[in-house]
Amino acid sequence: MDYTLREIAKMIDHSLLNPTLTVEGLEQGIRTALEHDVASVCILPYYLKCCGKPLRGSGVKASTTIGFPHGGQATAVKAAEARQALDDGGEELDMVVNLSQVLSGDWDYVRADIRAVVELAHARGAKVKVIFENCYLGNSEKVRLCEICGELRPEWVKTSTGYGPGGSTLEDLRLMRAHSPPEVQVKAAGGIRDLDSFLAARAAGATRIGCTRTEAILAECRRRLGL
Repeated sequence: MDYTLREIAKMIDHSLLNPTLTVEGLEQGIRTALEHDVASVCILPYYLKCCGKPLRGSGVKASTTIGFPHGGQATAVKAAEARQALDDGGEELDMVVNLSQVLSGDWDYVRADIRAVVELAHARGAKVKVIFENCYLGNSEKVRLCEICGELRPEWVKTSTGYGPGGSTLEDLRLMRAHSPPEVQVKAAGGIRDLDSFLAARAAGATRIGCTRTEAILAECRRRLGL
């Protein structure tokens, strides 16, 4: 096996984005992330500020979403969301591209929309993951988005929100990895519910993976490693 438990845990963005999660559920999710020392907690935006204190000094990053889940907000609104998230202690921002403009082929708009969030985040020392929502796109749109992100240098390109009709696929991960520069990593999200699918995404080029089933995946990882 070419991985350790810590390596797998540090690939996980523990997802707390289900709109029906209660405060109790959000708090339990933060405790789970801390217990397993994952990469980040990706939490509903309104609760981001509340997770900053328990995460401080832990090595688990505080992250949230921008333009979620469909990306149709005006660029100024996405920028305002990003400023609020940064003010609330967000260290990583997962933003959704404007799908309508991607499918309309208005690449100048798409580029400016992504740039607005990337520049705000980078000016404050935060990182950005740009969500394509690949289930709605053809390969040509995915490749063009990779090229634009290669110019703008977010830290990750990301397959999906997890809330569209389709999630991450190995084909998409390989495509995104092939068409992104080495400095831009790839994040998988949507449909990764067990260790085998997790490891397959890793082999296809993903360095971060959005998970809701963090505990089950890491329990299986421990079992296989004999820990």
